[in-house]
Amino acid sequence: MTDPLKSLLGLIRKNDGINDKDLLTRLVSEEFQLTRDRSVYYCPEYAIRFSSSARPNFANTVLSLSNLSKYDDRPFIVCLVTPVRNFCLIANTTFLKKISHSSQELRENNIRGSFNGSDIVREFEGISNSAENIRRLYDIHAEIGFEGNLARLVEATNNISPSGTKFVVGKGEQSAILEAPNRAIRFVASSDARTLKSELDAKVDEFKNEILLAALIDNVNVRGRVIEYLIAGEDEALRQSLVTALKSDSPGLPQFRTDNTLGDYQRNFNAFDTETDVKTKIMILSSNPKAYNLDKLLEFLANSRSVLLFYFVGIDPGKIVNTVLVSMFQRDLLKATVLLKHWAGRNSRGVSQFEGKTINELIENPDSQIDEQTARDFLNQVIAL
Repeated sequence: MTDPLKSLLGLIRKNDGINDKDLLTRLVSEEFQLTRDRSVYYCPEYAIRFSSSARPNFANTVLSLSNLSKYDDRPFIVCLVTPVRNFCLIANTTFLKKISHSSQELRENNIRGSFNGSDIVREFEGISNSAENIRRLYDIHAEIGFEGNLARLVEATNNISPSGTKFVVGKGEQSAILEAPNRAIRFVASSDARTLKSELDAKVDEFKNEILLAALIDNVNVRGRVIEYLIAGEDEALRQSLVTALKSDSPGLPQFRTDNTLGDYQRNFNAFDTETDVKTKIMILSSNPKAYNLDKLLEFLANSRSVLLFYFVGIDPGKIVNTVLVSMFQRDLLKATVLLKHWAGRNSRGVSQFEGKTINELIENPDSQIDEQTARDFLNQVIAL
């Protein structure tokens, strides 16, 4: 099956040196039968805006934020045509530093202003913003989305005081945080871990059909929230309304909000206080699931009984592949944890994501091993942010 994004980038690269923005625009739009919306050409798989410059760096106005919001659910590409090469950058909201033009009134409830070429980051968390990394970078953006970026852009654009606060780590808190890997090792080896997984597995079995229906939802954020609530939600009436909606032929789901907490399922045992974050992984799709807010993580781990776990539900079309319960410090998962520290506002250490390929491997081959020293090194890195 041909990858539409790969085909687009290949045609643009093939026409390096064309040095004619209008001609390249016409070639691309006709080849892939793209729909035009003023300066944007789009299809379900991506949207693209062509620009031109004598050099790879450019400050031209690219697009209004309100227009970008219409295409932020797919890779939004800026193709810069220069005399020698055509450069492709991803310009979804995650990769904007700020909004530059006519943005003084930008607020979360008032989408105003446009961004320039100079507002697009050229490197994101060590990953070059270039054609070969567009898919990888979009996978990072997809889990954040437009709403997840809006408050940051408002803060960066208008120097509005951020609402969050960094968690202050004192000596007592640091000691408890650095003991967290040892707590996790003890919990994973205990009967409590087996009890916890059995409870979550029972919910998956109970709502198996509804989970498979929810897995068909296109929107990654809605899909994840619905499945997580089916498994770990506390309001039984809301859960049943979701079940009814999923089984119904009529479109639409009930409006609901999930708490912006560290985990979806809280469970206290004699020696441990656990939070478990439920994550769905559609095995055939590329994705980088959200992990955790770094300040919330430190605050939770400062409790000397705390253990943070992830419950991954692997889904293939028509079937649940497996369920896995692992510590946040599981050795492969920790290696696949990406810290998005530069993306955060001034009063935050940032957030994190998981590289999806590792989660697929964990679902197919469960492994609960933890390297305690590596985990402590990771926590020291987070504390220092």
